[in-house]
Amino acid sequence: MKSSILWRAGVLIFAANIVLSACSGIASPTNKGIGGTVWVADEEGNSITVINAATNKVITTLNGIEGAHNLQVAPDGKTVWALSGHEALAVMLDASTYKVHGVVPTGMEPAHIILLPDGTTAYATNGSDNTVTVIDVDSMTTVATIPVGEYPHGLRPSPDGRWVYVANAKSTTLSVIDTQSNTKVAEIEVGERPVQVAFSPDGKYVYVSLNKENALGKVEVATRKVVGKVSVDHGPIQVFVTPDNKYVLVANQGTEDNPSTTVSIVDIATFKAVSTIETGEGAHGVVIDPSGRYAYITNIYENTVSVIDIEQRTVIATIPSGAAPNGISFSALPAIPAPSSEVQLEIPESDMMDMPGMTP
Repeated sequence: MKSSILWRAGVLIFAANIVLSACSGIASPTNKGIGGTVWVADEEGNSITVINAATNKVITTLNGIEGAHNLQVAPDGKTVWALSGHEALAVMLDASTYKVHGVVPTGMEPAHIILLPDGTTAYATNGSDNTVTVIDVDSMTTVATIPVGEYPHGLRPSPDGRWVYVANAKSTTLSVIDTQSNTKVAEIEVGERPVQVAFSPDGKYVYVSLNKENALGKVEVATRKVVGKVSVDHGPIQVFVTPDNKYVLVANQGTEDNPSTTVSIVDIATFKAVSTIETGEGAHGVVIDPSGRYAYITNIYENTVSVIDIEQRTVIATIPSGAAPNGISFSALPAIPAPSSEVQLEIPESDMMDMPGMTP
C-alpha cells in the first residue's frame, strides 16, 4: 500500500514537472512564440549574419559583401537587399536560397537602402556623391539619380509610399523625395548631424536622430517643420517606431573612444525619454518585430546583437554576429535552414558590374 502511494506521488510530481517545463519553455528567451528571421549587415566582417528569431540562434553567415553597411528585407520577405560600401553595389539576395539574385551599381559610399511598401522600387543613399540611387526592382536597373543634401545616410519611406525622407549626416537637413516624380521637393532644417529617420505608422510624423545634439527630433509631415526635440544618450544613430505608435526606440552608439551602451525609449504621447536600456558597446542599428514585442539592436563595437523585451524593458538575449554589425532588418517569414554555418556568396567580378540585373 505504501509503495503504491509513493508510486502515485511520483507520477504526479513527474506530470507537474512536465507542465512546469512546458510553461517555462513558453517564457524562455529561446522560445518566445514568435517566428521570423533577423538579418544583420556586418560591415567589417564583409558578411551578413542570419538569425532565427524564434530561437535567437545564428542560422548562417553569408560571406562576400565587402563593407556591408546596411540592408533591408523586402516587404514580402522573399528577398533581402544589402549594400556593399566598398564595391558600390546594391545586392539582392534570395531569402529562401541564400543566393545572390542580382546586383545593381550605386553611387560612391552607399550607406542605406530601403524599398517602397509595394516593393516595386528601391532607394539607396550615396554618401560621397550626395545623391540617392533609384532602382526598379523588376528590371534591376537604375531609373533615376536624385541630388540631395550633404552626405545622405539613413532614409525611410512614408507608410503610403508617397515620400522618402533622407537624413543628410554632414549637414542639418532632411531631404524630401517625391516618389511619383523621383525628385527632391524640399529640404527641412532639423538640427546637427541627422543620421536616420523613422515614420510614425500613421505617416503624420518623422523622427530623426540628431547625432551631434544627443537628441531625437520630431517633424510634422504636413508642415515639414520640427515640432519637438528630446534629449537621449550619447551619439544616437538609428531610430524605430513601435507598430502601436507608442514609443520611439533610439540606439545610442557614442564613439569608438567613448562608446555608448544604451537604447533610449521615448514616449510618443509625452515626447519624453521614459527608459534607458543597457545593451552593448556601440548600440547602432535597431529594428522591431511586427508584433511590437521585441527589438533587435546591433552593438557595433562588440560584435553582438541584443534582443530587448520592450514591455519588460530588459535584454533577454545576446547573439554573436560578424565584425562591426551595422544595419539590421526583420522578416516575418519563418527562418529557413542554410546548407552550412557559412555560405560564400557569388558576387559578380568587377568587369561585369556594368550589367545590372545579371543573375548568377
